[in-house]
Amino acid sequence: MLLAADYPFLDVLWTMILFFFWVAWIWVLIMILSDVFRRKDVGAGKKVLWTIFVIALPFIGVLAYLLINGDEMADRRVSEAQAAQAQFDQYVRETASSGGAAAEIEKAKSLLDSGAISQDEFDAIKSKALA
Repeated sequence: MLLAADYPFLDVLWTMILFFFWVAWIWVLIMILSDVFRRKDVGAGKKVLWTIFVIALPFIGVLAYLLINGDEMADRRVSEAQAAQAQFDQYVRETASSGGAAAEIEKAKSLLDSGAISQDEFDAIKSKALA
């Protein structure tokens, strides 16, 4: 039976440090492999070779990838973040400018008043806008 007295504080601390570095190592591997597979400028053969290199010789493979592709890796992440931000900004502009459900109902009401649509069509547009 393992008691707390049988596992001294420095052993606990050392175990926590090792666990932290193990998690950090897994994170670096995930980041590198996700970068390898997201790249559009590299063919499938190079992706396979990088994957095998990183898995077969982990320390050398990771360090080589970071030395060779570290700057481009950061640039790709920045450009992906900028593209996502631009897409979100465009979505917000489109959503905010549409006026929402009230604007659609108002537009449908004006079409109903002008005789362009029937009462049934107005009710359908209204229920769709409110849904």
